[in-house]
Amino acid sequence: MRLLLDTHAFVWFLLGDNQLSPAARAGIEDPGNEKLISPASYWEIAIKIGAHKYQLTEPYESFMERGIATNGFSVLPIEPRHTAILTTLPFHHRDPFARLLVAQAIVEQVPILSVDPRLDLYPIRRLW
Repeated sequence: MRLLLDTHAFVWFLLGDNQLSPAARAGIEDPGNEKLISPASYWEIAIKIGAHKYQLTEPYESFMERGIATNGFSVLPIEPRHTAILTTLPFHHRDPFARLLVAQAIVEQVPILSVDPRLDLYPIRRLW
C-alpha cells in the first residue's frame, strides 16, 4: 500500500515520539508499504525550525537526508496536477501544508497517515 505521511507523522516517527499511534508506526515500518513524503512536509519542517517551533539535535539537512534515506521513504514531487485541485478544494482546513497534502492524496488516491480529524472532511482516507 502507498501511504502519504503528514508532517507530524514523519517527524514523530523519526524522533521515536509516543504521539505516533501504534497503527501508524506499524504502517510506516511495514516493508510492503511505500511511504511517501511531500516536499510540503520538509518545507513546513524548515519553516517551523526557523520559527523555533521545532528543535532538532542535528542539522536540518542531515536530519532530512537520514530520515528519508535510511527509512525507505520516497519523495512525492509536487506537480501541477496536485496544485490544480487547490483551486476548488473547500477550506475545511486553512493550513496550506495540510491542504497540499490533501490535494496530493486526492490525485494520487493514497491514504494519509495523520492524527488530524479535520482531514476527514475531504474525500480521502485518513489512517491513524
